[in-house]
Amino acid sequence: MPAPSVYPVLPRADTLAQLPPEYPTDAQDQITNLLSTSSQNRLVVLDDDPTGTQTCHDISVLAVWDINTLVEEFQRASPGFFILTNSRALPPTEAENLIYEICHNVAQAAKATEQSVDIVLRSDSTLRGHFPLEADVAQSVFGEADAWILAPFFFQGGRFTISDVHYVAEGEKLVPAGGTQFAKDATFGYESSNLRDYVMEKAPGRFGSQQLHSVSIGDIRNGGPEEVCEKLLGISGGGVVIVNAAAESDMHVFVAGLLLAEAKGKHFLYRTGAAFVSSRLGIRSKAPITAKELNLPSPRQTGGLILVGSYVPKTTAQVDTLINTSKENGKELSIIEIKVEELLESHDSALRTIKNIVKETEQCLQAGKDTLVMTSRKLVTGDDKLSSLAIGTTVAEAVVRILQGIEVRPRYIIAKGGITSSDAATKGLNIKRALVVGQAAPGVPLWRCDERSSRHQGTPFVVFPGNVGSESTLYELVEAWS
Repeated sequence: MPAPSVYPVLPRADTLAQLPPEYPTDAQDQITNLLSTSSQNRLVVLDDDPTGTQTCHDISVLAVWDINTLVEEFQRASPGFFILTNSRALPPTEAENLIYEICHNVAQAAKATEQSVDIVLRSDSTLRGHFPLEADVAQSVFGEADAWILAPFFFQGGRFTISDVHYVAEGEKLVPAGGTQFAKDATFGYESSNLRDYVMEKAPGRFGSQQLHSVSIGDIRNGGPEEVCEKLLGISGGGVVIVNAAAESDMHVFVAGLLLAEAKGKHFLYRTGAAFVSSRLGIRSKAPITAKELNLPSPRQTGGLILVGSYVPKTTAQVDTLINTSKENGKELSIIEIKVEELLESHDSALRTIKNIVKETEQCLQAGKDTLVMTSRKLVTGDDKLSSLAIGTTVAEAVVRILQGIEVRPRYIIAKGGITSSDAATKGLNIKRALVVGQAAPGVPLWRCDERSSRHQGTPFVVFPGNVGSESTLYELVEAWS
């Protein structure tokens, strides 16, 4: 494959201002009408880490996928639900086996309840993940789709697709995705910013150029849902449809057109960011949840727990701001560092480190102090992708062991980073089914688990993506909930 094209960094405001005016009609009304008047398939969202719930509220997320649990979920009155696969934390062969098992069980549960399903493979809005592997596995169970829908747009995270090029907003600039730190990921790195090139890079020799289709911002804003529908009706043969979007209304218009096309017999498999999911489910955005709405104890009885495992630069900047601004404002914040070198040194060293951190954390929480437990900020990698993944797994397991050891019920729990929050939920807190309450901050999901079998039952649990928010978002959240 030739070297992918290089695209310039663009000024955000000027670039967005030069696009056609947004579609004048609220397509969400049309989506609501289509969902209520036509027989829509149940949407099952396989989320490769738990951050995909970041635009949704009042919807279930499952951390287990046995057939009985899935049948029970299919029998609930909801348009869809999430299954937390955390497959992004797995090597390809393990991810393949896992996705096959989940898809097979979903198919069995759907058959048992006489329902049909559409599958969303919700993944990272900066293009990291097992692609095209997961899409191939889903098709092996559910059959060939007319095309795959590739829609990584995510407004709250500053992810835009314009003229098929995917951009990441950094301050007032739009940086082509292939030029960001996300593209240098040790496990899921890539070079392409144009999504056509990205598909070719990740699936070399798989698709001819005639199989790569686009729904442009012009199609969406000038032609509306009907134009989108017409474009989708003309696509078949197992290609990929790239969805351009630079505003939330663009995704709503696209989804309305998609639903029109599906009502006429088209069938698609979705590989998308979070924005597509809420649009497709007809979920309208609402304001972040406040401490008052959560009924957090006042006066406080214990401190809040902030767990940080993510290493992306934005997380480190947010942690620095939390520490420095808390100190400047005289806010009491306990800081406990998990030294990664001690975890990797030996089994005994890791156990000793974990035991000491659990004891110190419990003392701080019991004293009513908000407590930051974070991995040391220097990223330790291996010689190749698999060894880097193995080191990441060791660190994630240590974070889980720490959370499992904490018997003091925190005021709230914030887990920073996709793998960290997934493991904290499923292994640290034993969550099997949770309700997505809403967002703690824009693009930052808030879950609640009321199952008796879960640890710290009912404690607000914030799934804080590593790369979402401004540098001050983490501090502002901790301050608001203090």
